[in-house]
Amino acid sequence: MKSSRVVRGYGPLDLYLAKQRCKTANKQIILAGKNGRILDIGCGLYPLFLTTVNFAEKYGMDRTVPPDSCGEIKSKNIVFVKGEIGDEKRLAFDDNFFDVVTMLAVFEHIEPGQLADVHGEIYRILKPGGLYFMTTPAVWTDGLLRFLARIGLISDVEIKDHKGSYNHSMAASILQQAGFKKEGMRFGHFELFMNLWVTAVK
Repeated sequence: MKSSRVVRGYGPLDLYLAKQRCKTANKQIILAGKNGRILDIGCGLYPLFLTTVNFAEKYGMDRTVPPDSCGEIKSKNIVFVKGEIGDEKRLAFDDNFFDVVTMLAVFEHIEPGQLADVHGEIYRILKPGGLYFMTTPAVWTDGLLRFLARIGLISDVEIKDHKGSYNHSMAASILQQAGFKKEGMRFGHFELFMNLWVTAVK
């Protein structure tokens, strides 16, 4: 499968990085799967992460979704919802609907002033005890990422769309504003500390 079909960026490292995010996410949410319901926000035209997880019901939300004619993806039994996170005042799901919500490398693409409201909606649609998982580049990598984009190793389009960069404390503060409790959060890094992840339990 060509990277241009799987990820939005066209840099030679983009597909590799996407696969690392999927692998990291799977390690953190594995116990919530099988009989559960998952939403991946920013799933992309090809929902790479959702094709790797074993959940009873899988939903993907993105500004672009696969056309009905794309049988290869439709056969994965994923429900696609078209929408731009941050533009949607209210997500099109009932309260307490999902066991897991994920957002892989999307946090940094949202306007900082909208992050608390976005995560308030994520909190609303999670079941009590449900899990939120996110990844974002570590704040110190901003200059490095822009350099890698300039030399063509990662997508220049993606990097130019970054609205902010964050560390664990900054991300935790935003999640707390949305209703998540600090004691229900866990934190980690991957890819030589260049990316960070956070889980938060409702």
